[in-house]
Amino acid sequence: MARGEGGRLVYADLLRVAATLAVVMLHISGGWLTDQPVGSAAWSVFNVYDGLMRWCVPVFVMLSGMFLLDPKKDLSAGSLLRHILRIAAALIVWSVIYGLAGIVPSGGPLSLAACREILLDLLWGKLHYHLWFLPMIMGLYLVTPLLRAFVRGASQADLRWALLLVFLFAMVLPTLLALRPSETVSTWVGRLDIRLVLGYTGYYLLGWYLRDHTLSRPAEWIVYLLGLLGAGATVWGTALLSRRAGSTVLTLYGYFTPNVAFMAIAVFVLFRYLLGVSDERSRQGRITGLSGITFGIYLCHDLFIMLLRHLGISTLTFPPAVSVPVLSLGVFLCAALLAWLLSKVPLAGRWLT
Repeated sequence: MARGEGGRLVYADLLRVAATLAVVMLHISGGWLTDQPVGSAAWSVFNVYDGLMRWCVPVFVMLSGMFLLDPKKDLSAGSLLRHILRIAAALIVWSVIYGLAGIVPSGGPLSLAACREILLDLLWGKLHYHLWFLPMIMGLYLVTPLLRAFVRGASQADLRWALLLVFLFAMVLPTLLALRPSETVSTWVGRLDIRLVLGYTGYYLLGWYLRDHTLSRPAEWIVYLLGLLGAGATVWGTALLSRRAGSTVLTLYGYFTPNVAFMAIAVFVLFRYLLGVSDERSRQGRITGLSGITFGIYLCHDLFIMLLRHLGISTLTFPPAVSVPVLSLGVFLCAALLAWLLSKVPLAGRWLT
């Protein structure tokens, strides 16, 4: 397992960078998906790119869990509170930035009154679409002390039982009910009311489990096979459901579907076991440095997507098979530069990126 200087897990840094690029590609391809006729060449290309990138958000949560749930790692209440305050500050600042960025193209005034309206929207839970991730991760941080206590005392069998319940009640049953509604099953699921294993806590625990427990070689290859099957089910299943409905059906894109979970686990395991990184210090430094600003890239990347739309540049400007990766890489690099510059701002930099 490659470690960088200071004991950093290099595969985790690399995975964080890859997941951030995947988020950008997901937003680039998904931004134009529903505008295209189902089954058209452009729609099919967007479906492939968008569907294959769906692992990114679960992997972000797993990366958080693999570090914050480590019982060997000291994590005081004060440290956890600083994590939460940093994210809350970023949520407020970037909500204002995106609110103002939405006003400028329409010729609206940049005023204190406009900022007040934006902050009121934030107060009522109206967020710029990709900022939803911030309050979700804040919620996970709030329950982190409880989950750490569970991990500290749990046996491997206990963790597997918890993950099995998550898989059944947070993923399999909701997906089946979305595809084939059943009032009886829905009623019994509601009566069981197993809320403890719902939400993103499953991915959070899974990140720690996959870091702490070594998979056998057969189990590893089964994970890769399930990941490939999950990828195929996401893309092909979405195409099939959408053609039947005559409009884009996004059920299998959900982060709480078995197919997306299998993809996320496979990518995580792939980076841990197969994708080694050279011990050359300069290469480790570049990866670590880029990983350190991925939060900032996530926060600011949509500014550049908005700019593309304002300039009339889209994934349809040239063939989508080429435009999606090219525009995604361009947005990623521009966002990385902006995030790096913001990270250098004294005092405020660490709260913005």
